[in-house]
Amino acid sequence: MTTWFITGASRGFGLEIARQALERGDDVVATARRPEDVEKALPGYADRLLAVALDVTDEAQAQDAVAAAVERFGTIDVLVNNAGRGLMGAIEESSAAAVRALYDTNVFGLLHVTRAVLPVLRRQRSGRVLNIGSLGGFRSSAAFGVYCSTKFAVEGLSEALYEEVAPLGIHVTVVEPGYFRTDFLDSSSLQVEDAVIADYEGTAGAVRGLIPGLNHTQPGDPVKAATAVLALADAEVPPLRAQLGSDSVATLEAKLTELREESLAWRELALSTDHDDTRSVA
Repeated sequence: MTTWFITGASRGFGLEIARQALERGDDVVATARRPEDVEKALPGYADRLLAVALDVTDEAQAQDAVAAAVERFGTIDVLVNNAGRGLMGAIEESSAAAVRALYDTNVFGLLHVTRAVLPVLRRQRSGRVLNIGSLGGFRSSAAFGVYCSTKFAVEGLSEALYEEVAPLGIHVTVVEPGYFRTDFLDSSSLQVEDAVIADYEGTAGAVRGLIPGLNHTQPGDPVKAATAVLALADAEVPPLRAQLGSDSVATLEAKLTELREESLAWRELALSTDHDDTRSVA
């Protein structure tokens, strides 16, 4: 039996992962700002479900939630850092307060929870950390630059953590979903900046206009995504990165091609900056 610790578990990916883990007989610590929403959404699992109040921006509360999990189930096997928010607006349109609030949840919140769980995983010399990133973690876009920058941060943190904890028997995977039919584009998850600068009408403004039509028509199926996350948790040797959705795969492959072409085009300039006594890698 596996014990899961899932943030942002009252809806979306987090709720569906919790549901499927419970359905197969696992124990689940499902955290949310309103744990009663989790209990309402997942009735009938009182013996294997612990719903805990957690605002991931509160480091002390993260420590308390982990302590409650260990007290109830004795261990944590899989951490799913799922809690997150979005922000839509051009870089210049994004207020300092909105940017800080987004980083507090998407980056610092993830760090609070991860640091709280890692001592448990280290003691048992086993465990999985699944960080829910985004295709926006490897391809940024107009109107979502600040949000994507938080997911770029998740990529960098995950890559380093992968190296740090692998010798301790702990596996780290950053999950990179494309667009899925969750409520992520609803106002409850996505903040839209009020400031609108006319000069960005053809870039960030164009994206802003497309989002309402995309909401709840996204190509990805959240139920299938949750099934994939469980498969990653069960994999004997899970990947560092895992794309979910055809749009995520296509976006990654296109960027890899662009990076290769750009690198080749500017290779001579890059190599020209070494000291003369440095052996060339050309």
